[in-house]
Amino acid sequence: AVLRLVHHGFSSLGSQRDDGACKRFALWRHIHLMRSFFSEEEERMSVEEECEEEMREAALSAVPIRTPTPSKQQIVPKTPEAVDDFLRNFLRRAGLNRTLNVFEPEWYGSAQKLLSETLRTAWTGVFIPDALTHRQLLQRELETVRVETDRLRQDVLVAGERLVRTQRERHFHRLQHRRVAEEKNRLIQHSQQLKKHLESYEPVLRQLEDKYQAALRQKTLITLEKDRVQNPTDARLNEEKSPNLKKSSIKRSGNGNKSPTKRSVARHPKDTEFPVCSRRNPPLAQGAFQKWENTISFRAHELPISCIDLHPQKLILATASDDRSLRLWELLPNGEKTLLTGEGHSDWLSGCSFHPDGAKLATTGGDCTVRLWDLSRGRCVLSLPGHGRPTWGCSFHCRGHLLASCSADRTAKVWDLNSQRCRLTLRRHAASVSSVCFLPLSDLLLTASADKTLAEWDARLGACTASFHGHRHPCSHAAFSPAGDATLASCDTRGIVHLWDARKPALPTATVDAGPLAANQVAFSPSGKALAVASSDGVLRVVQVDSGVTSSLSGSGDGVQSVTFDHEGESVTCAGRDGVISVWAGQ
Repeated sequence: AVLRLVHHGFSSLGSQRDDGACKRFALWRHIHLMRSFFSEEEERMSVEEECEEEMREAALSAVPIRTPTPSKQQIVPKTPEAVDDFLRNFLRRAGLNRTLNVFEPEWYGSAQKLLSETLRTAWTGVFIPDALTHRQLLQRELETVRVETDRLRQDVLVAGERLVRTQRERHFHRLQHRRVAEEKNRLIQHSQQLKKHLESYEPVLRQLEDKYQAALRQKTLITLEKDRVQNPTDARLNEEKSPNLKKSSIKRSGNGNKSPTKRSVARHPKDTEFPVCSRRNPPLAQGAFQKWENTISFRAHELPISCIDLHPQKLILATASDDRSLRLWELLPNGEKTLLTGEGHSDWLSGCSFHPDGAKLATTGGDCTVRLWDLSRGRCVLSLPGHGRPTWGCSFHCRGHLLASCSADRTAKVWDLNSQRCRLTLRRHAASVSSVCFLPLSDLLLTASADKTLAEWDARLGACTASFHGHRHPCSHAAFSPAGDATLASCDTRGIVHLWDARKPALPTATVDAGPLAANQVAFSPSGKALAVASSDGVLRVVQVDSGVTSSLSGSGDGVQSVTFDHEGESVTCAGRDGVISVWAGQ
């Protein structure tokens, strides 16, 4: 009926082709008639569907056996006929191109919108668009896919470039690794060859060392023989063993006073003779103190204190510091008092020692010199250069006319203060000589070295009389006991303290462990019954030599550098890296 109605409407318009306005009016009139027809038909179909649904429900309720019914989501609604395609084909065959051009925008504008809303409200199923709408959707999706494809293509190109660059870098690093590995293997081979070469030289080095030691011994013997030839009077005195030795020596000394220039031809005119060894009774032993009390504590320097020494007769303390200055302090019962400040070294100070008469002071430092200070005038009166490296310490002979010093150049020197020249150079140690000291009232000299050995020297002959081997670490200090019982003490960088009998240098008589940090200095009490040890762990230890009982005192938080007893042995003074002086009294 619809087709007949449309055919009849368009056939009636055939005779009136020339009048376009009438044709368009008639066309829209038929379109509205078709819309009203479609709406009536849809209402009728919806009523029929409702009736069929009620009848189906009634039948299902009457039948006892329940049959599975498809769900509403599975029901496919009836698809309406594509009227726009029919009209478009009809207008094209009829040659109504202008009408077709007007029809298409109107249809796809208001008519298509109205039809879409009608179909969506009428049917509950999925809306199926027409071919043009579907084509437009597909074109949009295609454009989206093309854009994403272009973006992915760009990402792939960038990833490809990164991959190529990474491959090149990997190849470069492989070549570098191969080159480094080859260089490493070559260096290992060279190192092995050098080790073999060095091992081949070790026998030669040992032979050269033996020859060097033999040459030193020969030199010492030649020097002794030379002195004996140049001084026939002294040689005659040494060879004579008759009971009249004392009388003949007195006569010769009287003759020497008449002609003093005869003996001074071979030596320096101001050289002094070594005195005859003499000993005095040691001081009485003080009681063993169980407790120590800190009586005085004050800051002497801003920088670390390297060494302290006590005046021979007075409670005056000398300090040497890394600030290139020395200071004298008077230790009073209620405090301290600064007496003198001396500056003359061009580098840090490492050691200080009072002259036996207390009027002079010797210092050593990093400027490789030994300086003598006149305390009454408050200035340096003598500078003794001669060491090739920094000097570590010094010690006066008991008579005060000789001064011994030690240095990092592996030597110790004996200086004559009258002639102001070096009398002896002691060479034996294979490393830096860290300390030197004279045995009280004797010509014996003791040195400690970083080669883990101690050496005892006869200062008159310049010969080593004994060697002490027992330390496993570099020795930092050594000292004689003032009691004169041939006891000496030494310490090393591991904190091990050895007590030795100078008559039996093979093995130590006792060992005290003050480690694991270094022991910097040891000092005997005047009676030789107590030994003070300055340690880098900030603890001052007082050891009873006979019993081995140790008392620990809190010396300095940064480490104790130097220590000394007073004249009676009743108090001990220590100095630390924090520049603080502490005095402990025994109780």
